[in-house]
Amino acid sequence: MPKLPRDVSGERAVRAFGRAGFVVHHQTGSHIILIHPDDPLKTLTVPNHRTLKPGTLSKLVKDAGLAIEQFIELL
Repeated sequence: MPKLPRDVSGERAVRAFGRAGFVVHHQTGSHIILIHPDDPLKTLTVPNHRTLKPGTLSKLVKDAGLAIEQFIELL
């Protein structure tokens, strides 16, 4: 199983989740809130930081319903 890259910024993560079908709903401070149009209850809150911590990124990928391999392809 491949590991998540350690140099993923919040902006890159938002673009990757956008390719997976999520859209930006709004931004509160440094956190970008994404929703999925097919399931509005499926939301992601991505911190817009220079580098996301590995645990945070892993949880976001899991909450999005993606496998690590799928997320890496979307980057």
